[in-house]
Amino acid sequence: MTNPNAPYAAQPQQSGFQPQPQFQSQQPYVPRPVAPLRTQRGLLKYVLLGLVTFSIYDIWQMSEVGDSLNLLAFKRDGKHTMHYCLMFFLVGWVTLGIGWLVWYHRVSGRIGEEQAARGLPVTVTASTFWLWGILGSLIAVGPFIYIYKLLHAMNDLSADYNVRGF
Repeated sequence: MTNPNAPYAAQPQQSGFQPQPQFQSQQPYVPRPVAPLRTQRGLLKYVLLGLVTFSIYDIWQMSEVGDSLNLLAFKRDGKHTMHYCLMFFLVGWVTLGIGWLVWYHRVSGRIGEEQAARGLPVTVTASTFWLWGILGSLIAVGPFIYIYKLLHAMNDLSADYNVRGF
């Protein structure tokens, strides 16, 4: 008597039927993103929409940068970037601005590490933030250069993620 719950090998073969695996993978599995990340961040849009929306767009854009960076880099470095809204509305004010400095320093460093890990040219590091974002404010255009570099670095990382996955 044959047990219907037994594996194929234990059952007697009937009429030459050989079970075949259903899925044969030709290429190795590469995890792909569920939804592609945005790759069209730009300084002009950041500044103009920030002015029109009284900085609401800027807050949303930096929140999106932090969320995308968490998605891109968490499997590699195991770190989590604080959500920008929490930092902007609570931590930054409570710490009298020091929270903002720490957040941008960490995000910039993490972007540079992720660029290096993915084999991309490293364009943003923590020193980029301190040199362009802080010291560059003395020449008035430095923070704009920093934001430009930050947004374009995130575009490059997002494009690489969209193509290669994790």
